[in-house]
This record gives sequence, structure tokens and C-alpha cells, in this order.
Amino acid sequence: MEDSIRAVDRALDVLMCFSSSTPELSMTQITEKVGMHKSTVHRLLGTLEARKFVQRDPVTGRYRPGLSLLQLAFLTLERSNLREIAIPYMHRLNALHLETVTLSIRDGSDMVYLAVLESPQKVIMAAKPGERLPVFSTASGKVVMAYSNEEFIKHILSQELPQFTSYTIRDEKTMFHILDLVRERGFAYSEQEYEEGINAVAAPIIDKNQVALASIAVAGPAFRLSVERMLEIGPSVAQIAREISKEIIASAPI
Repeated sequence: MEDSIRAVDRALDVLMCFSSSTPELSMTQITEKVGMHKSTVHRLLGTLEARKFVQRDPVTGRYRPGLSLLQLAFLTLERSNLREIAIPYMHRLNALHLETVTLSIRDGSDMVYLAVLESPQKVIMAAKPGERLPVFSTASGKVVMAYSNEEFIKHILSQELPQFTSYTIRDEKTMFHILDLVRERGFAYSEQEYEEGINAVAAPIIDKNQVALASIAVAGPAFRLSVERMLEIGPSVAQIAREISKEIIASAPI
């Protein structure tokens, strides 16, 4: 029994190595962090990978948290203050702009939808809770990057970023300029950067330290949600995000 408990304890030590500043780690880095023998870490990672608590990048060999952890997280997130507080505001944006409204949080280098309200119009953007999108090429991700520390931003931009569409922005200098604009405006927009024909405008939900907790976005087909339209509705998205932020901060324990 003691050996079983020890194995669980070691597996948890491995999982706790991952953080917002170290979302991906090599086996060597994990071994150094937990102070175990490499063969022990290899066995633990093999078990965790088989149960989808970690996943291994086939190209880099680095590990990151897996889908099973996300599923467990959603058991908590479904009842969290963030989702509960945001839903009424999402309905307001949905009714105001008649486009799909999403609530997302960051998980490593991705944004994950917590809640989605679909557009009432015939042509809509397909999205569902639990879906993951890259931080760097989405409006939701860019507002989170803008309100994160520079170390995290550089970490994202130092990776080999895929070219999803001809609009995808991967240049570091251009991205830092965009993030400056996001902070000035209070919102970000993405123009077909992740998927052809899909645009979105988003604003950050921030804590008392001005760090992004999540993002709220209005998304839809590019023929309806043009750049001009996104710049027009951006302030309303930012205002809603500020209202959510105030309520989140007010409800936080002292």
C-alpha cells in the first residue's frame, strides 16, 4: 500500500512541474525538477501518457498537460465564478451583435473555450466548449498575451509557429506592435489568422493585478465581421469585459 501511495505522490510531483511559465518540458527537465532517477520518471510519464494526463510532442519529444487534466478541470470550471458571472454578459453581447460569443482561458500555448453562445444567424462560426485554439493567432489569445508578462510572450514567439493561413502573423516585431495596440484599445481582433473566412474581436477579463484571467470574444464569418465592423464593436466587447472583471474582483476572497 505504501508503495502505491508513493507512486501516486511521485506522479503528482511530475504533473506539478508544469506551469504557465513552463507549459512544456523535456524528460531531462522533469527529472531535474523532481529529483528522481530518469528511469523512474520515464515509467511515470509512460503511465501518465497512456491515461492522457500528459501528452508528448512527436516532433520535439517534450511533454505537456493532457486532455484528462482538462476534463477534470472542467468539472470545477463548470461551477466556477468566472463562467457563472460571465454567462449573462455573454448573452448581452450575443443579443447586441448577433454573432457567436465565446469565453476562453489560457492553457499553456492554447486558448480553451469554457462557454460558447452561437449566433442566431444562418451562417455561424462552429465552436464548442473544450475546443483548443493557439494563443498567438486568435483574438482571444492576443488579449491574454497583451496582459501577460513579457517572458511568457517571448516564450510563445520563440516557438516554431505554424502558418495556418496567409494572414497568420508570426513575426516577433509585428506581434509586439500589435500587443501595444491591444493595450491602447482594450481589445484585439484577428483577421482570418487561424482559419480562412473567420474573424473575431476579443477583450481581456483581468484580475486586480491587471493580469488576464480569461477573454471574451465575438466571432463570425469574415463577410459579416469585417475589420471595420470589429473596430466598431470592439469598445462594447471591452466594456463588457471590464464589467465582468469588476464582478470577478468583487467576488474574490479577501
